[in-house]
Amino acid sequence: MTGCIFCRIAAREIPASIVYEDERAVAFADTNPKAPVHLLVIPRRHITSLNDPVEDADLLGHLLAVSAQVARENKVDGTGFRTVINTNADAGQSVFHLHVHVLGGRVLGWPPG
Repeated sequence: MTGCIFCRIAAREIPASIVYEDERAVAFADTNPKAPVHLLVIPRRHITSLNDPVEDADLLGHLLAVSAQVARENKVDGTGFRTVINTNADAGQSVFHLHVHVLGGRVLGWPPG
């Protein structure tokens, strides 16, 4: 999608602090972090949200595997990290391109919101 900020980051049209990329996913630092480690993992292919049909269910598993990898690389896997996928505005989704938040580096309370 041409105007999507995350599509433009994945295409490297907009600078971002990219920490991981492969042919299917990109991970980068959130510009408005809510924890000492706050990364976003996105599919390169534009998917608006979990409400959209995902023909490639393996892609969702890949995004979670990448989330665990970047958590390890940022040394929050031992102390704990949270993965979050917000779906629609009422749940906190502000960029309508599916993305996984990876948060860690501090105690994360429950319930989250």
